Amino acid sequence: MTKLANRTRNLTSFKVVDFLEAAQSLEAQGRDIIHMEIGEPRFETAAPILEAARVAMTEGRTGYTPSCGIPELRQAIADFYAEQYEVAIDARRVIVTTGSSAALGMVCELLLNPGDGLLLADPGYPCNANFVRRLDAEPQLVPVGPDENYQLSAASVEEYWRPNSVAAMVASPSNPTGTVIDQQQLAELYRQVKAQQGILIVDEIYHGLTYSDVPLSSALSVADDLFVINSFSKYFGMTGWRLGWMVVPEPVIDTLTVMAQNFYIASPSIAQYAALAAFQPDTREILEQRRQAFQARRDFLLPALRELGFRIDRVPEGAFYLYADVSTFTDDCEAFCWQLLREHGIACTPGTDFGHHKARQHIRFAYTESLPRLEVAVDRLRRALKG
Repeated sequence: MTKLANRTRNLTSFKVVDFLEAAQSLEAQGRDIIHMEIGEPRFETAAPILEAARVAMTEGRTGYTPSCGIPELRQAIADFYAEQYEVAIDARRVIVTTGSSAALGMVCELLLNPGDGLLLADPGYPCNANFVRRLDAEPQLVPVGPDENYQLSAASVEEYWRPNSVAAMVASPSNPTGTVIDQQQLAELYRQVKAQQGILIVDEIYHGLTYSDVPLSSALSVADDLFVINSFSKYFGMTGWRLGWMVVPEPVIDTLTVMAQNFYIASPSIAQYAALAAFQPDTREILEQRRQAFQARRDFLLPALRELGFRIDRVPEGAFYLYADVSTFTDDCEAFCWQLLREHGIACTPGTDFGHHKARQHIRFAYTESLPRLEVAVDRLRRALKG
C-alpha cells in the first residue's frame, strides 16, 4: 500500500517503546540491561488480584461484559472515590476502559472536531498529542519549565488559549516530571478553562504514588463537569492487564456508552474481575508497601544523579520519574541515551519523547527497578560519564 491517510504522516513514534524494544533485543543476546526507560512498576501483580483472576477463570467469567464495565467494578471505583477523596459520584459516571489509553483516546474523540485545539503541557505524555493528531485536530503545546512546576496554570491557559481551542488536559502527578497540581491551583485552572468556555481533562493515572504528607485531592473535588482519567497500571501495578477508567459528566454517559460499544465492545473480562480485588484492604496494604519502596528509590536516586552532575530542578512529588537536564554532558539527548544503552546497559528515555520545549537537553529516568539495581545503574553512569 502506498496511499495512506494524511493524518498518519504527522504521528510521532513513542520513543520509550523504541528504547524498550532495543533493550529487550540486547537482553536476548545475553546483555544485562537496567530498565529505567519504561513506566512500568517492576513488581509482580499483587497476589490477591492474581487470586481473583484465577477464581474468575475457574468460574468461566471469560465472555463479553457490559461495554462500560461490570457493575460491580464501576461501583467499587465509585466507592474508592468516596473513601479515598470523600467525593460522592454515581457509579454510572464511571466508564471502564481498555487501559487509560482507550480513555484518553475516547475523550479526545468525544470533544474534538477536525481543526479544534487541545492545550497540553510541553513536556508531557507523548501519546496525548497523537490522540489529537489522529482526529485531524491540533495539539497546542504550552512550554512549561521548573518555574511553572512543569504544569499548565490559569495564567498559561489565558495566555495560550486560541480561537480554536476547546479543552485543556493536565496530568497530576505528571509524566515525565512527577510534579503535582494542588487543589487551589486546580480550582483556578478549572475556572480559567470554564471562562474560555472550554473543558478540563485531568489525568490522575499516577494518583496513589505520591510522597508528600499532604494527601492529593482528586479533580472531582473541584467540579463534576470535567473529565478524570485513571488506570490500574501504575499504583495498582496491573500494566499488562490493560484496564483503566474515566469519570465523566453525566450528560455524556450515553454517548460514551455508544462509543465504547462500537470501538472496544468491552474491556477484558478477567482483568475486570481481577481488579475488584485491587480495592481490598490486604491488597491496599501491599500497594502501600510498594509506594514506600518507590519513595525510597526516589530518595536514593535524586541526590545520586545530582552528585553526578545531572540537573534536576524540581523534586518529583509523585509518579516514579526524574526529569534530568543533561546539557552538561551533551546537546543531543537521543544520542546520549543510545550510548548509555548500547555501551553501558542503561535504558532511559530521551526528552524528545515528551515534546519540544528544551527537550534535547533532558532525559527521563524511571526509578521502577529495585534499589540494588538502581545502585548498579548509578555506578554504570559514573563510569560512563568518566569515559
